[in-house]
Formats: sequence, structure tokens, C-alpha cells
Amino acid sequence: MYPTLWRSSTAPSIWDELFSTRREFDRLFDRFFGQLGLGQGTQVWMPVVDVRETADEIQVSAELPGIAPEDVSVTVENGVLTISGEKKQEVVEGKEDANYHVFERRYGRFERSFTLPRTVDAEKVKARFQNGVLHVHLPKLQEAKPRRVQIEVANGNRK
Repeated sequence: MYPTLWRSSTAPSIWDELFSTRREFDRLFDRFFGQLGLGQGTQVWMPVVDVRETADEIQVSAELPGIAPEDVSVTVENGVLTISGEKKQEVVEGKEDANYHVFERRYGRFERSFTLPRTVDAEKVKARFQNGVLHVHLPKLQEAKPRRVQIEVANGNRK
């Protein structure tokens, strides 16, 4: 049996306390970010990102569930990779009389920026969106890739 999130009874439940605590944390975060100039009641949403490096490239993957590819932008400017976009709130048609009992999903604009090393070839950056995940491939410049250097021995032989 699964616990219900609301009950018709007026007796308190563990869920009431849990969600009350969660709402209080949300209010604290909203108040904090409001003081930073983001506006009162602003709900901050940032996608989670992985950054991985291989010998040939740097790979950035960002989880963007529920976001249409046309609502995402990837730019490389002055050595900075910026991923930005907007997660739009779903509009439920014909349900004006419905009330939310729990509303945890976050919506709004987001922007993540990363300073790139000088070894990245900004002209060859590629991005692919698949299954709600944005994959950005940042190839390294040819001269930045490791290469084996021949050592010349003083008597003229090569090693």
C-alpha cells in the first residue's frame, strides 16, 4: 500500500509535517534569492551538468528534461561556453477548477557558463540533444593533443 499525500481526515500525518518543512525551506530559498535581486518568489532552477575530458575533446552533458530543443541555446564566446534556455510551465487546458496539492517541479530561465581552456577549438564545437540530455563536444586543437617526441642522441642515432 502506498502512502497518500492528502487525506480527508483532519488528523495530522507524517506527510503534513514533511511537506510543511519542505514548504518552509522553499520560502527560505525564495527569500534568499529575492535578496540577490532575482525577485521575490522566484524559483531558481538549474540543470545538472557533467564535464568530462578525453585526449581529443571536452564533453559537457546537461540534463534538460521537459525542455524542447528549440528552447535551448549553446554559445561559445571569448573562451566561455554558455548553455541557456527556458523550461516552460505546462498549461493544462480545461482544468481551471483544479487545485494542486503538491507542486515541486521548477520552471523558468536558466544559464550555465563554463570558462574553457585555451586548448579548445571553438570553431568546431558541436551539440546534440537526445532523450532530454544536451551533449556538447568541444574538440581540442591539434597542437594541444599529446604527441610523442623523438629524442635525438648526441652520436646521431635516434631513439
